[in-house]
Formats: sequence, structure tokens, C-alpha cells
Amino acid sequence: MHPITVIEMTTCAAFIIVLFAIAFLLPKKSRKLSFIIASSITAIVLSFFVIRPYWIDYQISHKTKQLNYFLEKKYPKQEWEIDLQTGRQYNPYHFKVQFENEKGWTYTYSVVDEKTICQNAWTPPEGSLPKEGKHYERVQCE
Repeated sequence: MHPITVIEMTTCAAFIIVLFAIAFLLPKKSRKLSFIIASSITAIVLSFFVIRPYWIDYQISHKTKQLNYFLEKKYPKQEWEIDLQTGRQYNPYHFKVQFENEKGWTYTYSVVDEKTICQNAWTPPEGSLPKEGKHYERVQCE
């Protein structure tokens, strides 16, 4: 498990333990309601951790289609390969693109929505300048 995930889960577990401790220390009149509220918050937090990976996978597949469509319009009759950077420390909506006709170059595209797709990074081969790339875009993301 990634350290970021461990920190998130530990923080949420501590928060939930504090909620149940507070609910237990309240007077008997309001104890039942406070346990219901603490249980509801626990269910919401657990569902967040269960649903989030599936939601991110759905968003990635959707944004990959948007990027493919954008590249088809911008660079017709060319082929490319889209890849993701793996790990929690990377933004899942930044896609690495390598064009078949430009070996050694990697362009990173940021996909916000279907109208906001832009190139925000590039990795040229050793000894090359970014401006020498066939697919280098000077326009930066806003």
C-alpha cells in the first residue's frame, strides 16, 4: 500500500475512533443518536475508500478517449501510444504520449475536460531541445 494511502486511512481511523469515544462519553439521553451519527460517518468514509479507485479508473478511461479524439483531430494519419505514470504521487489525469514517427520523445498531456487538453511537459532524447520536436506545442496550459 502506498504511504499516502496509509496516512489517509490512519487519519480517518483516528477520526472515527475519536467520534465513537465522544459518542460513548455523552450522556445516555443523546448516546444513541451520537452512535448513529458516528456509524453513519464511518459508513461514508468506508464507502469513499471503496468507491474512489473505481471512480478514478472510470475517469481515466473517459479522459483517455477524450485525449485520443483530440490527438486524432490535431495529428491525423499518425499513430501514438498513451501511457500513465503509475503511483499515487502522480496525477492520474496526466497522460504520457509517444508518437510512432518520433521515437525517444515523450509528451505529457493534461486532460481536464474535452475542451481543456494541453501539453504540459515533454521529454526529448539526450542532446535535443524541446523546440526540435515535431509535436512540441508552445501554447501552455492556463
